[in-house]
Amino acid sequence: MWKKAKRMLRSNPPRKRTSNLGPARSTGEGTDSGGPLRSPAVFGLGNPGRRYERTRHNAGFLVADEIGRRNGGDWRKKKRSETAEINLGALSATLVKPQTFMNDAGAALGGFLTEDLIVVHDDLDLEAGVVRVKLGGGAGGHNGLRSIIGRRGNEFIRVRIGIGRPPVGMTVTDYVLSRMDSAVKDAVPRAADAVEAVIEFGPEAAMNSFNVRD
Repeated sequence: MWKKAKRMLRSNPPRKRTSNLGPARSTGEGTDSGGPLRSPAVFGLGNPGRRYERTRHNAGFLVADEIGRRNGGDWRKKKRSETAEINLGALSATLVKPQTFMNDAGAALGGFLTEDLIVVHDDLDLEAGVVRVKLGGGAGGHNGLRSIIGRRGNEFIRVRIGIGRPPVGMTVTDYVLSRMDSAVKDAVPRAADAVEAVIEFGPEAAMNSFNVRD
């Protein structure tokens, strides 16, 4: 279903961009507005370090890595994040992996504006492997989202990757920091497609294509 949706978006793009992000920056010399337009920033949430690499809580990191791999991103270390600049056709975006640990993810926002953010994160409220696009909303118990919302408010785009609820007797902390199952891992390419759709066509078009039952 998601592959068909992506093909439809590419063959029949919306006439107007509906993103509150505004158009992504062109790689040309300038625009009719007098200069290049601002570039969206894709924040893949996770925890740094090998210990957390394949845990459910690091699904956002894996999506950022997948987008970077597809689009020739060259990762660079900064004080509080790793970043990579990518181009999607004539559009550009910045990929960001905060290196502050989840509870303080908002500290890695730097100079990025709230309206430019696409935050990719794991979600306990979605069945494992489900991918959804959303604008605004609360933290839902997610410490990374709570940190970002506490600093910048909640008016940003989210790409949510379902991880499901922990089994009886297992704490949420132990669950999200446990190794991700195959359904979550298999959802990473779909989530990367959803992020690219948001950048290229806007969140409304992405929601119409990805927020459907498989």
